Amino acid sequence: MKHSVLITGAATGLGAATAEEFEQQGWQVFAGGHVTTRGAAHGMPITLDVTDSRSCAAAARQVAAHTDGLGAVINFAGLLDLGPLMEVSEERLQRIFDVNVIGTHRVNRAMFDLVRAGGGRIVNISSESGRFRAGITTGPYAMSKHAVEAYSDALRQELQFLGIPVIVIEPGAFRSAMSQHIPERLAVSVTPGSPFEPIVAFTERTSAREEQHAQDPKRLARPVFRAVTSKRPKPRYLVGGGMQSRVMDLLPRPVADRLIKLVVRKA
Repeated sequence: MKHSVLITGAATGLGAATAEEFEQQGWQVFAGGHVTTRGAAHGMPITLDVTDSRSCAAAARQVAAHTDGLGAVINFAGLLDLGPLMEVSEERLQRIFDVNVIGTHRVNRAMFDLVRAGGGRIVNISSESGRFRAGITTGPYAMSKHAVEAYSDALRQELQFLGIPVIVIEPGAFRSAMSQHIPERLAVSVTPGSPFEPIVAFTERTSAREEQHAQDPKRLARPVFRAVTSKRPKPRYLVGGGMQSRVMDLLPRPVADRLIKLVVRKA
């Protein structure tokens, strides 16, 4: 049986680069995307709205019409939201959790029988924001990615009894449509006169610098492929994580908090 993979969020960015890698390696790629993936350059387009259980079930039936089993499901579909938490509405938090966390779960449930039949594995895309401590203005996104990490831990322990590996990929800064929209997401995250305007302005400047040094999505695709094809995959792969996040994570929390306060005030 030809190896088959379902990749969500495959129309653009990191998901599209990964779809291209798997296709070049001879895999049958099902490129899942919200509403339509006709713009996807690689793979067979699969309409897949991760916020809709019926859409996920229909996508599973569509995949099953072309393969008896999946070698992997890779959950790239995700949403970015940023801003000071006291300015974040319930609706915004519900939306990001619905896509990033519950959406991942919906896809995995819908595709579970196909993964089991194909002797496959599940790959959940987290972030370095899910591995390390959350920082200023990253709350909504980091919260959702920390939840993905916890979800993956529980799922990995449960599915080990069935011989199904669960892998977490934690990308650092990579160029994508999502990262390019960070400035505008931050710009609308506070109301005029908000006491949080200084920290938002600081984050806008630092994110602009990070975007200049963001890596090509193709540099993530290869590690994802290796994780999927490894005989003994690791539970987690940090790919391209920033040194600053690593260092801040090692500092005692009170020290890190004071350092952030000092840096923001001096900026």
